Amino acid sequence: MNTPQPVSRILGFAFLLQFFTSLAGEIILKMGLVVPGDTAATLLRIAARPWLLRVNILDEMITAAGVIWLAVLLYEALRAHGRVFALTAFALYFLEAVLTAVTRLAAFPLLALSSQFAATPSASLLAEADRALASMNFGFTLLMLVFCPGAILFYWLLFKSRLVPPALSLWGFITVIPVFFAIVLSVLGINLSFYIVVPYIPFEFAIGLWILIKGVRTTPA
Repeated sequence: MNTPQPVSRILGFAFLLQFFTSLAGEIILKMGLVVPGDTAATLLRIAARPWLLRVNILDEMITAAGVIWLAVLLYEALRAHGRVFALTAFALYFLEAVLTAVTRLAAFPLLALSSQFAATPSASLLAEADRALASMNFGFTLLMLVFCPGAILFYWLLFKSRLVPPALSLWGFITVIPVFFAIVLSVLGINLSFYIVVPYIPFEFAIGLWILIKGVRTTPA
């Protein structure tokens, strides 16, 4: 038995919103603005396209709001299957949203620094930009550090509840665990290959699309 389509569409749309805004933010930031290992080139890129950084900041604010929205919907859907786990996961998602917003607000100084550097390059401006970029990177690590355990709890409850096909919830549960360990290791200074994240990336799109089309069960199979 499936829930009415409007309810299904809300949860499915929330997953899809999270997927697309997160992906857009990473593409804009990593491909359009940041030159890895070259702060000067990064500042010149931002100076040439300041609107792109503003779009990135707006996109991340939408992502933060979407995380809270998704957390509320998942909590409401899953609390009957484990209230403590669902509440803990909700709290972790909320903290992730706060860290997302704070991390991107740290990008605002780069707008002024980039225009100043384009006009008059200096080592002091580079040092300030390095600190801003390091703050953004560390903030991303922290938000992933709280997202992963929250996702593990929510996906386990999804598997337990059978609201979606077990294989689908297991996909998210299994693939997010290596991401969590990779983030923990990165905090300790050990960086693993990006490819460890690849199996998880399409999950939010897949589950969002499934729920949007098929709905979720109101009773276990």
